Amino acid sequence: MPRLSTSPSLVLLVSAYLRFATGTPSLTDDSQCGCYLTNGTITGYFTEHKFFDFRSLDQYQGVPAPITDIDASANASVTSDYFNSAEWNSSWSLQAWNTSGGARGDATVLRVNSPNNVYIEKNTDPSPASKTYLTLRTERLPDFQTAAEVESRSKTYHFLSVRMLARTVGSAGAVTAMFTYSGGQGADVQEADLEVITGDPQGLVHYTNQPSVTSGGDVIPDATQNATLPDGLGWSDWAVHRFDWTPTQSTWYVDGVRTGNISFQVPRDPAQVILNSWSDGGQWTGNMSLHDAAYLQIQWLEMVYNSTGAEPAQRRSLLSGRAEGCKAVCSVDETSKTGTPVMLWTSGAGRACVRGSGMAGWITVGLVLGMAYMSVG
Repeated sequence: MPRLSTSPSLVLLVSAYLRFATGTPSLTDDSQCGCYLTNGTITGYFTEHKFFDFRSLDQYQGVPAPITDIDASANASVTSDYFNSAEWNSSWSLQAWNTSGGARGDATVLRVNSPNNVYIEKNTDPSPASKTYLTLRTERLPDFQTAAEVESRSKTYHFLSVRMLARTVGSAGAVTAMFTYSGGQGADVQEADLEVITGDPQGLVHYTNQPSVTSGGDVIPDATQNATLPDGLGWSDWAVHRFDWTPTQSTWYVDGVRTGNISFQVPRDPAQVILNSWSDGGQWTGNMSLHDAAYLQIQWLEMVYNSTGAEPAQRRSLLSGRAEGCKAVCSVDETSKTGTPVMLWTSGAGRACVRGSGMAGWITVGLVLGMAYMSVG
């Protein structure tokens, strides 16, 4: 009966194969990816990838003065041609609504969203990590609170992992947020929030699966968590904030460290992605002093996601969290270049699923077994 040899040739063969199969993934592009596998507490497969890079937009940078008239603020033009570009307008919409028709119950100040408060700003940090970034501004003016909100044009995101390199700076009395939203008001809303309250201590952020209060005004403890940022970070420090929405859990991370997870009333239905910076003088935001301001600043934003939109049926099947029919699995977590995916593995008839891409990425099962067979004695 043949037995496996302990010859140096077999040892070298197996060692080389294992190194190859677990080696550093190769950079690729989205056209080569069938799906995207995320790491984290709950891994997930997603069909689509988007990356928005605000770090080198010098030609669009400029900080506009606040507009102090309510109507003029709401009707303001975009602050640069970047917000007229196909890259921006294919995915995002600048908001211009106000709360005159339905303010929060304890609001003391009219909130007016304005396109004038969303702009590309030059990075003047010492030793800056980017040339520019996207800014969402809110400021207390004599007659109202001017604010900023950016909403995704798509309302069909159905499970996702969204990340942004961001910080919040400025005065107390405001909230900055990244969240998913669907539904209506009150108990009908489905929402998963990351919120920074600028009156809070620097290390504190808030995570919520809305609604977080009952119709009678009682807090729902299982719906919300107050989290401490890792490694002594404050919300005014640049950090990668990540939110994973999976069928059973909402999970948040900061710089790769899990900081919160909520399994209670996880959003079920397709949703938008929303960013904002705002105040209404109520108990949640606090009351901002006249002419004070706060800012959400973002260097880049990235999403891998599933959608209920017009996509092939086999790609929508990944809404279940399984990679059925996905023959090329990529990652945005293991990449060495932010925004560019890497190929984790590909599969094909008679071929092993291994890391790597291109001709060097294929090792057939038959070749490995054949070489091993020649080493038995």
